[in-house]
Amino acid sequence: MIEKVSTALDFLAREKEVIKFWNENDIFQKSMKNREGGDVWTFFDGPPTANGKPHIGHIETRAIKDLLPRYHTMKGQYVTRKAGWDTHGLPVELEVEKLLGLDGKEQIEAYGIEPFIKKCKESVWKYKGEWERMSERVGFWADMENPYITYDDNYIESVWWSLKQVADKGLLYKGHKVVPYCPRCGTALSSHEVSQGYKEVKERSAVVRFKLLDQDNTYVYAWTTTPWTLPSNVALCVNPTETYARFDYDGRTVIMGDALIEKVLGEGAQIANKITFPGIELKGLRYEPLFDFQKAAIKGAENEQNAWTIVADDYVTMTDGTGVVHQAPAFGEDDARVGRENHIPFLQLVDAKGEMTKETYWPGVFVKKADPMILEWLEKEGKLVEAPYFTHDYPFCWRCDTPLIYYARSTWFIRMTAVRDRLVANNRTVNWYPDNIQEGRFGNFLENVIDWGLSRERYWGTPLPVWVCKGCGKIHVIGSRAELNELGSVDGGPVPGDLELHRPYIDAVTLVCPDCQGEMRRTPEVIDCWYDSGSMPFAQWHYPFENKEIFEANFPANFISEAIDQTRGWFYTLMAISTLLFDRSPFENCVVMGHVQDAEGKKMSKHLGNVVDPWDVLDKQGADAVRWYFYANGAPWLPTRFSGEPPCGTPTPSSACTPPSTAMTPPRTRPTRPT
Repeated sequence: MIEKVSTALDFLAREKEVIKFWNENDIFQKSMKNREGGDVWTFFDGPPTANGKPHIGHIETRAIKDLLPRYHTMKGQYVTRKAGWDTHGLPVELEVEKLLGLDGKEQIEAYGIEPFIKKCKESVWKYKGEWERMSERVGFWADMENPYITYDDNYIESVWWSLKQVADKGLLYKGHKVVPYCPRCGTALSSHEVSQGYKEVKERSAVVRFKLLDQDNTYVYAWTTTPWTLPSNVALCVNPTETYARFDYDGRTVIMGDALIEKVLGEGAQIANKITFPGIELKGLRYEPLFDFQKAAIKGAENEQNAWTIVADDYVTMTDGTGVVHQAPAFGEDDARVGRENHIPFLQLVDAKGEMTKETYWPGVFVKKADPMILEWLEKEGKLVEAPYFTHDYPFCWRCDTPLIYYARSTWFIRMTAVRDRLVANNRTVNWYPDNIQEGRFGNFLENVIDWGLSRERYWGTPLPVWVCKGCGKIHVIGSRAELNELGSVDGGPVPGDLELHRPYIDAVTLVCPDCQGEMRRTPEVIDCWYDSGSMPFAQWHYPFENKEIFEANFPANFISEAIDQTRGWFYTLMAISTLLFDRSPFENCVVMGHVQDAEGKKMSKHLGNVVDPWDVLDKQGADAVRWYFYANGAPWLPTRFSGEPPCGTPTPSSACTPPSTAMTPPRTRPTRPT
């Protein structure tokens, strides 16, 4: 008997009745079972972190992600859509630090790594129920009963397998490089992480007088945008082919780029006795260090005799500054390269916490706070020409919001530059929506790819499976639990079969060096958590140890979708890892979504107080209305304005309203969507 359709317009109640019917009758599971044996169509779900609350933007992503899998299911295809959870990394560690009242690595280690990672494992599920409830409420169908979990030992084993493949191809190496570094978190970051944390800031640069040795009253004017690096100065760099000038000004003889005199000294500056010459003529000249403490600090360093020398390199331009660039190889990529090529010594007077060291006049002061102190000292000593303000984009830690510094560290890298051409070629096999992402935002990133800084000096993450001999330095990469059990031991006995593959448990496993019979210990780093999420195409199936046929049937994915910021995040790591392992793109179609903004077009943030709680909307308007708004409002890759309040003039029990021009953006003509 057919039940009479109610004429009541209580859409919320109807939606809940539908959800109840789905759950009681296992409708999602039946929709899968009824299509077993049909053509396979695969969706990869980018894993959220369950220790953060879902927001209104996640309803949009859930709605778009559900649309195409549901459509292809209705066409009779077997649509694989396994949910996943991203459970490692700094987001989790920072949450646990706050919970425990800890601040930084020293306090974590005093608390104990083992109890700390246990707390991390608990924390990752803090909002799991809320994510599942939201997903159910908006009608997002995915297998959430058997999700992939990045901290699971089977998942880690698959990640280890992939890293061994990378190492066997000669693409994993350890290098001492200047890397983007978070002093608060105490670890390096990868280029795709850095790209997510830029902010516009106003800071001061500095033009500084460096006094030449053996030339009376003669000064080289050099420029820097980072005054805190000046205590670590060991060289000045000029362009060998550009024109430089020597002239008298304000009682001194000055040397700087000829084209920049007016820009630095001002229009109509009174200079005399000017002569010009190519920059190469300055190479080899020596100058006095800016600070008295520098001589003692550099004593005993390799190439100590070459400190405070002028060198030449083509990277110096006449666009900004003075045409002379201060060199601190500990804090700049070009500085480090020029330093190596010219045998310049290494001086690093900033510690791993980003604080000036005891050798300086400002011990314990964070570098950004030291900037004005250093400028004040230089002015007092008569060594500061000017310190103008300038506005630029500066990178901040994408998780803790600390200003990053470029800092020389020993880091494990994947040689992505070796596969640049293949990355570019594989990208061109993807149908991007919108299509300008292919050669634009994503393509440009691949064209300029740099080696992936893989290691993190942290605790809660997939341990880097690299063992190093303490005696001869030999390196061995473990690629499976079976290999670990065969080669490893714990306290002289076998590796326990149920050993958890996390720190600190894995750190107890030692190997015997096959070359010198010495002890091999695991290098202490964990890996970038973005490598975890980028490994999901195979690691979700515990490939290659299990489910080989399932993986091959579901790779590559027919469809993925996330917001535009993932062009430098998950989209990149998926493409990078798949290119390294399989030399192909792991997805065929990608819908790149614009961000959800507030009613005035501003980015939603807790700081601005403009975040819309998804439950406020779902409990008022209902899930169908919200889903339809995101579908019909325009192309999904365009930014969407969203307000939880109705437009002014709409009958409502509340007096609150949003101006009609911003409450709901009018529908726009939509380009054809992928099918």
